[in-house]
Amino acid sequence: MYTKRNYSFWKTFNWSKWPFFLGMAYSGLIAGLGYFLDIHISLPWEPISVIGIAVAFYLGFKNNSSYDRTWEARKIYGGIVNNSRSLGASLSAFIKSNKAEEIKKEIIYRHIAWLTALRFQLRLSRTWEHLDSRIKGKYSPTVCEGYIDNLDKELEQYLSSEEIKSYSNKTNMAAQILNKQAIRFQELRDENCYEEFRHMELHRLIISFYADQGKAERIKNFPFPRQYASTAMWLTLVFSLLVPFGLYDAFKETNNWMLLVFPILSGLIIWIYYLMEKIGDYSENPFEGTYNDVPITAISRGIEIDLREMINDKNIPQPMKEENGFLL
Repeated sequence: MYTKRNYSFWKTFNWSKWPFFLGMAYSGLIAGLGYFLDIHISLPWEPISVIGIAVAFYLGFKNNSSYDRTWEARKIYGGIVNNSRSLGASLSAFIKSNKAEEIKKEIIYRHIAWLTALRFQLRLSRTWEHLDSRIKGKYSPTVCEGYIDNLDKELEQYLSSEEIKSYSNKTNMAAQILNKQAIRFQELRDENCYEEFRHMELHRLIISFYADQGKAERIKNFPFPRQYASTAMWLTLVFSLLVPFGLYDAFKETNNWMLLVFPILSGLIIWIYYLMEKIGDYSENPFEGTYNDVPITAISRGIEIDLREMINDKNIPQPMKEENGFLL
């Protein structure tokens, strides 16, 4: 997630500059052919403008839909934050045992392990994501072997080696950690650490965590429908190819030096449309590990701090800090 007030113009332009340069070169070629060979290559601007309006509406639809995916992902993690705090408060109030502090720490640590496993799983690569645009060296590799190795190192802070090993052959480690948590809650109920009503409240939180995980996995594993994404790209390309033909007459009738402005203006129009398309394209997958993601690492760290402070734990980590304006 980008944390500064605005992307600078040059940062935005550098991210999306190629449509401008290619559009300017393409428009310059058309201008050269028309001027030096005296070829009539212009088209009426009116039908081209109708196409441009249609493309703009379509890009608006795509961007709204992409934004909805990103905002829903943020709301999902907002729910995880709230329910995690509820879990910590419930444990503080409910557990009655000679080993209460040890039990609270075990459950809190397993919950942090679930947050860690879920974060790693959500940042595994999918074929429709922007793999080349990931923040280098920050997130888990794309192969399952590397994912398991890196995740194990993280989980060693919170779980025993025996428990970690029991998850190693599971396809969805985060789901299995929640299952283990539910079993542990039942064991604590059987030991009379709390009564049935409070046990049901704790189990309700497990259900809510499963629901939040499922919602996040739905966004991760089901892409923005490719027919909509592909159509937006091709419509933008068609409009961009037509733009210079619609503008050429307006500049040809002016002074010759004004014809030099023609490629720049055409390239600018093409760049604006491609910039809108690219913004939507990079908002479709809020867990892919790129610059505009939901900062699930920072959110998970904040949850960890809150929960460990509730049990007066030691060596609590500091909140995640931005790096060059980006929060992971």
